Amino acid sequence: MNPVLHDIILVAGGIGLFLFGMKMMSTGLQTLAGDRLQGILKRATSNRFLAIIVGIIATIALNSSTAVTVMTVSFVNSALMNLTQAIGIIMGANVGTTFSAQLVAFRIDAYAPLFIFVGMVMYLFFKKRKVKNIGSTILGFGILFFGITTMGGPLRELGNNETFTNLLTTFEFPILALLAGFIFTAIVQSSTATTSILVMMYLNGVPIPFETGAYIILGTNIGTSITAVIASIPASRESKRAALFHIMFDIMGSIVFGTLIFIIPAILNWFQSTWPDPARQIAMFHTLYNVATVTLLIPFVPRIARLMERIVPVRPDEVNNKYEKKLIYLDDNDISTPSLAVHNAHLEIHRMGKIANETLALSLESFFENNMDKADRTIENENVINYLNHNISSKLVWINNMSLSDAETERIGKMFKLLSDIERIGDHAENIAEFAITINENKLKFSDNAIEELKTLSETTMNLSSKALNVYEKQKTDNLSEIESLEKEVDKLSLDFAENHIVRLKAGKCEPKSGVIFSDMLVDLERCGDHSKSIAFSVLTENEWKKKRNSK
Repeated sequence: MNPVLHDIILVAGGIGLFLFGMKMMSTGLQTLAGDRLQGILKRATSNRFLAIIVGIIATIALNSSTAVTVMTVSFVNSALMNLTQAIGIIMGANVGTTFSAQLVAFRIDAYAPLFIFVGMVMYLFFKKRKVKNIGSTILGFGILFFGITTMGGPLRELGNNETFTNLLTTFEFPILALLAGFIFTAIVQSSTATTSILVMMYLNGVPIPFETGAYIILGTNIGTSITAVIASIPASRESKRAALFHIMFDIMGSIVFGTLIFIIPAILNWFQSTWPDPARQIAMFHTLYNVATVTLLIPFVPRIARLMERIVPVRPDEVNNKYEKKLIYLDDNDISTPSLAVHNAHLEIHRMGKIANETLALSLESFFENNMDKADRTIENENVINYLNHNISSKLVWINNMSLSDAETERIGKMFKLLSDIERIGDHAENIAEFAITINENKLKFSDNAIEELKTLSETTMNLSSKALNVYEKQKTDNLSEIESLEKEVDKLSLDFAENHIVRLKAGKCEPKSGVIFSDMLVDLERCGDHSKSIAFSVLTENEWKKKRNSK
């Protein structure tokens, strides 16, 4: 085989190992830290400095600015984060992503086989899921650096090849270098990968002028924003603003600093004189460029947020219709990482729960107001609930096959039961709407006492249902005792009103046909109370359930 072709194949294989190891390590880190980091991201305040710090920490912990920015876009889409918070986190993510290039420049690839061995042992020979996830992360780390080792020799050989070095001179034009960084990063969807490979080329003596490397870095920063833009396409207008800021932030930074280093070459000379090692020079340029861009734009975050709102205004006809037969949060673009997939499944199920509760309220209005339009809308909404139940279930099966933590696996398992509970509330709402239609068609009448009892039970059931869904949304256990009390009250009222009904029937105060509907209404509302309690108590872990059962 031609030696040059052989070297090219080895480099390609090394890049493949590097990207695979990075993906494996990033997935492992997200599985280990995803839940905690999501909590930190959601609690990021409107203080722009804190948001930037959170963005830096999250990106270093996940080894992926792409994952952090996509997660941020998702939080904005679900109204868990405002645009100002998102801007701060995205700025921090740009700084945090420089950590990997610094790590590569430390030349620790000699220890790659040790990491591979330790990671493999933990992954293959330990049964505990958490240990296996740690092993997977270490294994990915080792494979990543083994890819660097694999490329080392061939890159040095290619660096001495005249044809190869002549090819590299093509990228000495700033625009071409920037474009190369942008295209490669957009393809691999990771600025970390591009900058790390670039640092690795410098480590192995590939003759790339420092100026060319600097412009490639500027291009990578623009390329990494493409994933966030794609993720925002099916999302809300607020999410689109966050993604737009990301790409504008990177473009503005690249233009400003690209112009500066073109006009003032002394900037690059300073990097070269301060850090003699070419690999460290490019790593430090990557870091300081991002830090400088963030520092430059921090004072203007509120103004930038207002600018994004002007560029992407909210129009009434573009607001998401929550009753549409489509998944809003579980779009395929938003479930590429386990922790984000679980979070979005939670949001989608909560949306379905809100639709079910509002449909139940609508059905009761149709019953008490004798409103056939509301009865028809109830039945239409129930079709949406059935659609969501089927499609969310399909997504949960797919998510369940991802690399999940123990807590995420338990949570996904509960979601299947939650879907059933919510879907049953929709069924009971449909039953009530059908009762309303039957009453209207047959001109049936109820006694005043019967109507008052049904209204009392309906109000208590709706109170329980709304509070239960709120508990699920917040994932807090503080109000579970109140939920339990309300559910017992619904049960008691159902029994009491059933006895009162029998008394009225014997006294001839109630029509038999109306009496059947009254009894069925009691059953439907009582069952809704049971399902609502089940929804609320899903926030308890398996261990918390055991403690609760043992305490009785």
